Amino acid sequence: MIPISVVKLDEAAEQLAVEVIRSGVLAQGPMVARLEREFAALVGVEHAVAVNNGTTALVAALEVLDLQPGDEVVTSPFTFVATLNAIIEAGATARFADIREDDFCLDPAALSAAIGPRTRVVLPVHLYGQAADMAAITALTREHGLGLVEDTAQSLGATVDGRGAGSFGLGTFSLYATKNLTTGEGGMITTDDDLLADRLRILRNQGMRQRYQYEVAGHNYRLTDLQAALGIPQLAGYADNVARRRDNAARLTAGLADVPGLRLPAELPGRRHVWHQYTVLVTEAAEVDRDGVIARLTEQGVGCGIYYPRTVYDYDCYRDHPLVVADPAPVAERVASSCVSIPVHQHLTDSDVDRVVEAVRKAVGA
Repeated sequence: MIPISVVKLDEAAEQLAVEVIRSGVLAQGPMVARLEREFAALVGVEHAVAVNNGTTALVAALEVLDLQPGDEVVTSPFTFVATLNAIIEAGATARFADIREDDFCLDPAALSAAIGPRTRVVLPVHLYGQAADMAAITALTREHGLGLVEDTAQSLGATVDGRGAGSFGLGTFSLYATKNLTTGEGGMITTDDDLLADRLRILRNQGMRQRYQYEVAGHNYRLTDLQAALGIPQLAGYADNVARRRDNAARLTAGLADVPGLRLPAELPGRRHVWHQYTVLVTEAAEVDRDGVIARLTEQGVGCGIYYPRTVYDYDCYRDHPLVVADPAPVAERVASSCVSIPVHQHLTDSDVDRVVEAVRKAVGA
Protein backbone atom coordinates (compact mmCIF):
# COMPACT_ATOMS: atom_id res chain seq x y z
CA MET A 1 0.00 0.00 0.00
CA ILE A 2 1.23 3.50 -0.86
CA PRO A 3 0.07 5.51 2.17
CA ILE A 4 -1.57 8.93 2.01
CA SER A 5 0.99 10.19 4.54
CA VAL A 6 4.24 8.95 6.09
CA VAL A 7 5.93 10.06 9.32
CA LYS A 8 9.72 9.68 9.38
CA LEU A 9 12.13 11.27 11.84
CA ASP A 10 15.86 11.12 11.24
CA GLU A 11 18.89 10.57 13.45
CA ALA A 12 19.25 14.30 14.15
CA ALA A 13 15.83 14.32 15.83
CA GLU A 14 16.79 11.27 17.86
CA GLN A 15 20.02 12.92 18.99
CA LEU A 16 18.31 16.13 20.05
CA ALA A 17 15.64 14.16 21.92
CA VAL A 18 18.35 12.25 23.80
CA GLU A 19 20.06 15.56 24.56
CA VAL A 20 16.85 16.84 26.12
CA ILE A 21 16.36 13.66 28.16
CA ARG A 22 19.90 13.84 29.50
CA SER A 23 19.58 17.55 30.28
CA GLY A 24 16.70 16.99 32.69
CA VAL A 25 14.85 19.98 31.20
CA LEU A 26 11.80 18.23 29.73
CA ALA A 27 9.15 20.95 29.93
CA GLN A 28 9.19 24.22 28.02
CA GLY A 29 12.80 25.38 27.88
CA PRO A 30 15.68 26.22 25.52
CA MET A 31 14.61 23.81 22.78
CA VAL A 32 11.18 25.42 22.57
CA ALA A 33 12.83 28.86 22.40
CA ARG A 34 15.07 27.64 19.57
CA LEU A 35 12.15 26.16 17.66
CA GLU A 36 10.26 29.44 18.04
CA ARG A 37 13.16 31.50 16.65
CA GLU A 38 13.68 29.29 13.63
CA PHE A 39 9.97 28.95 12.96
CA ALA A 40 9.50 32.73 13.04
CA ALA A 41 12.32 33.12 10.51
CA LEU A 42 10.69 30.58 8.18
CA VAL A 43 7.32 32.36 8.28
CA GLY A 44 8.92 35.81 8.09
CA VAL A 45 7.61 37.30 11.34
CA GLU A 46 9.05 38.75 14.54
CA HIS A 47 7.47 36.28 16.96
CA ALA A 48 6.48 32.62 17.09
CA VAL A 49 4.84 31.37 20.28
CA ALA A 50 4.81 27.60 20.72
CA VAL A 51 1.78 25.88 22.24
CA ASN A 52 0.73 22.27 22.79
CA ASN A 53 -1.41 21.81 19.65
CA GLY A 54 -2.97 23.58 16.71
CA THR A 55 -6.39 23.89 18.32
CA THR A 56 -5.04 25.73 21.36
CA ALA A 57 -3.14 27.97 18.95
CA LEU A 58 -6.48 29.00 17.46
CA VAL A 59 -8.14 29.41 20.87
CA ALA A 60 -5.30 31.52 22.26
CA ALA A 61 -5.15 33.72 19.14
CA LEU A 62 -8.88 34.42 19.42
CA GLU A 63 -8.69 34.97 23.17
CA VAL A 64 -6.05 37.71 22.97
CA LEU A 65 -8.33 39.63 20.60
CA ASP A 66 -10.73 40.12 23.55
CA LEU A 67 -13.87 38.71 21.97
CA GLN A 68 -17.09 39.26 23.87
CA PRO A 69 -20.32 37.18 23.93
CA GLY A 70 -22.25 37.85 20.73
CA ASP A 71 -19.14 38.70 18.71
CA GLU A 72 -18.95 36.77 15.46
CA VAL A 73 -16.03 35.10 13.74
CA VAL A 74 -16.49 34.44 10.02
CA THR A 75 -14.65 31.39 8.74
CA SER A 76 -14.72 28.63 6.14
CA PRO A 77 -17.30 25.83 6.29
CA PHE A 78 -14.81 23.49 4.56
CA THR A 79 -12.21 22.76 7.21
CA PHE A 80 -11.27 20.42 10.03
CA VAL A 81 -13.59 20.71 13.01
CA ALA A 82 -10.84 22.25 15.18
CA THR A 83 -11.46 25.59 13.46
CA LEU A 84 -15.07 25.64 14.60
CA ASN A 85 -14.37 24.15 18.02
CA ALA A 86 -11.82 26.86 18.74
CA ILE A 87 -14.31 29.63 17.95
CA ILE A 88 -16.86 28.05 20.28
CA GLU A 89 -14.27 27.55 23.03
CA ALA A 90 -13.28 31.20 22.74
CA GLY A 91 -16.93 32.11 23.45
CA ALA A 92 -17.64 33.66 20.06
CA THR A 93 -20.31 32.87 17.50
CA ALA A 94 -19.20 31.12 14.30
CA ARG A 95 -20.60 32.26 10.97
CA PHE A 96 -19.56 30.84 7.62
CA ALA A 97 -18.79 32.24 4.19
CA ASP A 98 -18.62 29.94 1.18
CA ILE A 99 -15.41 28.87 -0.54
CA ARG A 100 -14.01 29.05 -4.05
CA GLU A 101 -13.66 25.77 -5.89
CA ASP A 102 -10.31 26.69 -7.43
CA ASP A 103 -8.43 27.08 -4.13
CA PHE A 104 -10.80 25.49 -1.56
CA CYS A 105 -10.48 28.65 0.56
CA LEU A 106 -12.77 31.51 1.58
CA ASP A 107 -14.39 33.31 -1.34
CA PRO A 108 -13.80 37.04 -0.72
CA ALA A 109 -17.16 37.91 -2.31
CA ALA A 110 -18.98 35.50 0.02
CA LEU A 111 -16.95 36.80 2.94
CA SER A 112 -17.93 40.37 2.16
CA ALA A 113 -21.61 39.36 2.18
CA ALA A 114 -21.21 37.50 5.49
CA ILE A 115 -19.66 40.41 7.39
CA GLY A 116 -22.26 42.05 9.60
CA PRO A 117 -22.56 44.40 12.58
CA ARG A 118 -21.45 41.69 15.04
CA THR A 119 -18.44 40.51 13.05
CA ARG A 120 -15.18 41.01 14.96
CA VAL A 121 -12.74 38.55 13.38
CA VAL A 122 -12.19 36.93 9.99
CA LEU A 123 -10.61 33.47 10.14
CA PRO A 124 -9.49 32.20 6.71
CA VAL A 125 -8.29 28.60 6.42
CA HIS A 126 -5.27 28.06 4.17
CA LEU A 127 -6.26 24.59 3.04
CA TYR A 128 -4.20 21.70 1.65
CA GLY A 129 -1.01 23.79 1.49
CA GLN A 130 -2.18 26.87 -0.44
CA ALA A 131 -3.04 30.21 1.12
CA ALA A 132 -6.36 31.96 0.63
CA ASP A 133 -6.72 35.16 -1.41
CA MET A 134 -5.13 37.30 1.28
CA ALA A 135 -4.98 40.51 -0.75
CA ALA A 136 -8.77 40.60 -0.97
CA ILE A 137 -9.32 39.25 2.55
CA THR A 138 -6.97 41.72 4.25
CA ALA A 139 -8.58 44.55 2.30
CA LEU A 140 -11.94 43.54 3.78
CA THR A 141 -10.57 43.33 7.32
CA ARG A 142 -9.05 46.81 7.00
CA GLU A 143 -12.23 48.24 5.50
CA HIS A 144 -14.36 46.93 8.36
CA GLY A 145 -11.80 47.25 11.18
CA LEU A 146 -11.75 43.51 11.91
CA GLY A 147 -9.25 41.21 13.54
CA LEU A 148 -7.54 38.58 11.39
CA VAL A 149 -6.60 35.08 12.53
CA GLU A 150 -5.16 32.69 9.94
CA ASP A 151 -5.69 28.94 10.25
CA THR A 152 -2.40 27.91 8.68
CA ALA A 153 -2.41 24.37 10.10
CA GLN A 154 -1.73 22.79 6.69
CA SER A 155 0.26 25.51 4.96
CA LEU A 156 3.60 26.20 6.63
CA GLY A 157 5.81 27.80 3.98
CA ALA A 158 3.00 28.78 1.62
CA THR A 159 3.24 32.34 0.35
CA VAL A 160 1.13 35.02 -1.27
CA ASP A 161 3.14 37.41 -3.44
CA GLY A 162 6.24 36.31 -1.54
CA ARG A 163 4.73 36.88 1.91
CA GLY A 164 4.36 33.91 4.23
CA ALA A 165 0.99 32.50 5.18
CA GLY A 166 0.59 33.26 8.86
CA SER A 167 2.19 36.71 8.58
CA PHE A 168 -0.90 38.73 7.60
CA GLY A 169 -2.59 38.60 11.01
CA LEU A 170 -2.23 36.19 13.90
CA GLY A 171 -1.03 33.00 12.25
CA THR A 172 -1.88 29.64 13.81
CA PHE A 173 -0.13 26.40 12.89
CA SER A 174 -0.48 22.73 13.74
CA LEU A 175 2.54 20.49 14.24
CA TYR A 176 0.47 17.32 14.40
CA ALA A 177 2.01 14.01 13.33
CA THR A 178 0.87 14.12 9.69
CA LYS A 179 1.69 17.76 8.97
CA ASN A 180 4.54 18.77 6.65
CA LEU A 181 6.55 19.58 9.80
CA THR A 182 5.70 17.68 12.95
CA THR A 183 6.41 17.48 16.66
CA GLY A 184 3.81 14.73 17.16
CA GLU A 185 1.45 17.14 18.86
CA GLY A 186 2.14 20.85 18.90
CA GLY A 187 1.17 24.24 17.59
CA MET A 188 2.53 27.70 16.91
CA ILE A 189 1.17 31.24 16.83
CA THR A 190 2.96 33.85 14.73
CA THR A 191 2.75 37.64 14.83
CA ASP A 192 4.69 40.86 14.30
CA ASP A 193 2.83 42.49 17.21
CA ASP A 194 5.08 42.68 20.30
CA LEU A 195 2.15 43.22 22.68
CA LEU A 196 0.12 40.30 21.37
CA ALA A 197 3.17 38.03 21.49
CA ASP A 198 3.76 38.99 25.11
CA ARG A 199 0.11 38.32 25.99
CA LEU A 200 0.22 34.95 24.26
CA ARG A 201 3.32 33.87 26.18
CA ILE A 202 1.64 34.79 29.46
CA LEU A 203 -1.64 33.15 28.48
CA ARG A 204 -0.02 29.79 27.61
CA ASN A 205 1.77 29.68 30.99
CA GLN A 206 -1.20 29.76 33.39
CA GLY A 207 -1.26 33.56 33.15
CA MET A 208 2.21 33.93 34.71
CA ARG A 209 4.91 36.31 33.55
CA GLN A 210 7.19 34.92 36.24
CA ARG A 211 6.63 32.08 38.68
CA TYR A 212 3.56 32.86 40.81
CA GLN A 213 3.22 36.32 39.25
CA TYR A 214 -0.27 35.98 37.75
CA GLU A 215 -1.45 38.65 35.33
CA VAL A 216 -4.45 36.99 33.65
CA ALA A 217 -6.53 33.85 34.02
CA GLY A 218 -4.48 31.63 31.74
CA HIS A 219 -4.04 28.09 30.50
CA ASN A 220 -1.44 25.35 30.36
CA TYR A 221 -0.75 25.47 26.64
CA ARG A 222 3.01 24.83 26.92
CA LEU A 223 5.00 22.74 24.44
CA THR A 224 7.69 20.43 25.82
CA ASP A 225 11.37 20.51 24.94
CA LEU A 226 11.09 16.87 23.86
CA GLN A 227 8.54 17.82 21.22
CA ALA A 228 10.56 20.82 20.10
CA ALA A 229 13.61 18.58 19.67
CA LEU A 230 11.69 16.52 17.10
CA GLY A 231 10.75 19.59 15.07
CA ILE A 232 14.02 21.54 15.00
CA PRO A 233 15.95 19.24 12.62
CA GLN A 234 13.02 19.26 10.17
CA LEU A 235 13.29 23.03 9.77
CA ALA A 236 16.73 22.71 8.20
CA GLY A 237 15.43 20.34 5.52
CA TYR A 238 11.99 21.83 5.17
CA ALA A 239 12.67 23.60 1.87
CA ASP A 240 13.93 20.35 0.34
CA ASN A 241 10.87 18.42 1.55
CA VAL A 242 8.52 21.04 0.11
CA ALA A 243 10.46 21.00 -3.17
CA ARG A 244 9.92 17.24 -3.38
CA ARG A 245 6.20 17.63 -2.66
CA ARG A 246 5.97 20.30 -5.37
CA ASP A 247 7.75 18.04 -7.83
CA ASN A 248 5.41 15.16 -6.98
CA ALA A 249 2.39 17.43 -7.43
CA ALA A 250 3.65 18.54 -10.85
CA ARG A 251 4.11 14.90 -11.88
CA LEU A 252 0.60 14.03 -10.69
CA THR A 253 -0.87 16.93 -12.61
CA ALA A 254 1.01 16.01 -15.80
CA GLY A 255 -0.15 12.42 -15.54
CA LEU A 256 -3.79 13.19 -14.80
CA ALA A 257 -4.39 16.36 -16.83
CA ASP A 258 -6.26 14.57 -19.65
CA VAL A 259 -8.49 12.41 -17.45
CA PRO A 260 -12.22 13.06 -17.92
CA GLY A 261 -14.06 13.04 -14.63
CA LEU A 262 -11.36 14.74 -12.58
CA ARG A 263 -10.86 18.35 -11.61
CA LEU A 264 -7.25 18.81 -10.54
CA PRO A 265 -5.90 21.23 -7.93
CA ALA A 266 -3.79 24.14 -9.11
CA GLU A 267 -1.27 26.58 -7.72
CA LEU A 268 -2.88 29.95 -8.37
CA PRO A 269 -0.96 33.02 -9.61
CA GLY A 270 1.03 34.78 -6.92
CA ARG A 271 0.68 31.88 -4.48
CA ARG A 272 3.21 29.23 -3.58
CA HIS A 273 1.66 25.86 -2.72
CA VAL A 274 3.39 23.50 -0.25
CA TRP A 275 1.11 20.54 -1.10
CA HIS A 276 0.11 19.18 2.27
CA GLN A 277 -2.54 17.35 0.27
CA TYR A 278 -3.16 16.83 -3.44
CA THR A 279 -6.96 16.94 -3.65
CA VAL A 280 -8.97 16.20 -6.77
CA LEU A 281 -12.70 16.53 -7.39
CA VAL A 282 -14.53 13.59 -8.97
CA THR A 283 -17.03 14.95 -11.49
CA GLU A 284 -20.05 13.42 -13.22
CA ALA A 285 -17.87 12.47 -16.19
CA ALA A 286 -16.14 9.77 -14.14
CA GLU A 287 -17.24 6.12 -14.50
CA VAL A 288 -18.00 5.95 -10.77
CA ASP A 289 -18.67 8.41 -7.99
CA ARG A 290 -16.15 9.56 -5.38
CA ASP A 291 -16.74 6.55 -3.12
CA GLY A 292 -16.30 4.24 -6.09
CA VAL A 293 -12.98 5.88 -6.92
CA ILE A 294 -11.81 5.38 -3.34
CA ALA A 295 -12.79 1.71 -3.41
CA ARG A 296 -10.91 1.16 -6.67
CA LEU A 297 -7.81 2.97 -5.39
CA THR A 298 -7.81 0.88 -2.23
CA GLU A 299 -8.05 -2.30 -4.27
CA GLN A 300 -4.96 -1.20 -6.19
CA GLY A 301 -2.98 -0.48 -3.02
CA VAL A 302 -3.04 3.31 -3.17
CA GLY A 303 -3.99 5.13 0.00
CA CYS A 304 -6.35 8.08 -0.18
CA GLY A 305 -8.50 10.21 2.09
CA ILE A 306 -11.53 12.47 2.22
CA TYR A 307 -10.67 15.85 3.72
CA TYR A 308 -13.50 16.64 4.44
CA PRO A 309 -16.68 14.54 3.89
CA ARG A 310 -19.11 17.26 5.02
CA THR A 311 -19.17 20.95 5.67
CA VAL A 312 -18.12 21.51 9.26
CA TYR A 313 -21.58 22.63 10.41
CA ASP A 314 -23.33 19.58 8.91
CA TYR A 315 -23.32 17.47 12.08
CA ASP A 316 -26.01 17.03 14.73
CA CYS A 317 -23.86 18.53 17.48
CA TYR A 318 -23.61 21.85 15.58
CA ARG A 319 -26.95 22.15 13.77
CA ASP A 320 -28.76 23.64 16.76
CA HIS A 321 -25.72 24.93 18.62
CA PRO A 322 -26.36 28.45 19.95
CA LEU A 323 -22.90 29.63 18.85
CA VAL A 324 -23.13 28.33 15.27
CA VAL A 325 -24.87 30.19 12.43
CA ALA A 326 -25.00 27.79 9.49
CA ASP A 327 -25.75 29.88 6.42
CA PRO A 328 -25.88 27.80 3.20
CA ALA A 329 -22.55 27.20 1.47
CA PRO A 330 -23.37 25.41 -1.81
CA VAL A 331 -19.84 25.39 -3.21
CA ALA A 332 -18.39 23.91 -0.01
CA GLU A 333 -21.16 21.30 0.10
CA ARG A 334 -20.50 20.29 -3.49
CA VAL A 335 -16.75 20.06 -2.92
CA ALA A 336 -17.22 17.99 0.25
CA SER A 337 -19.27 15.45 -1.70
CA SER A 338 -16.70 14.99 -4.46
CA CYS A 339 -13.20 15.53 -3.02
CA VAL A 340 -10.52 12.89 -2.55
CA SER A 341 -6.86 13.34 -1.67
CA ILE A 342 -4.11 11.14 -3.09
CA PRO A 343 -0.47 10.68 -2.00
CA VAL A 344 1.89 13.59 -2.68
CA HIS A 345 4.29 13.45 0.29
CA GLN A 346 8.07 13.75 -0.02
CA HIS A 347 8.74 10.08 0.73
CA LEU A 348 7.22 8.93 -2.57
CA THR A 349 9.64 7.62 -5.17
CA ASP A 350 9.19 8.46 -8.84
CA SER A 351 7.86 4.95 -9.39
CA ASP A 352 5.39 5.46 -6.53
CA VAL A 353 4.07 8.60 -8.23
CA ASP A 354 3.77 6.75 -11.55
CA ARG A 355 1.84 4.01 -9.78
CA VAL A 356 -0.51 6.54 -8.17
CA VAL A 357 -1.18 8.14 -11.55
CA GLU A 358 -1.94 4.78 -13.15
CA ALA A 359 -4.20 3.76 -10.27
CA VAL A 360 -6.19 7.00 -10.38
CA ARG A 361 -6.64 6.75 -14.15
CA LYS A 362 -7.99 3.21 -13.79
CA ALA A 363 -10.17 4.17 -10.84
CA VAL A 364 -11.86 6.99 -12.73
CA GLY A 365 -12.21 4.93 -15.91
CA ALA A 366 -9.73 6.72 -18.15
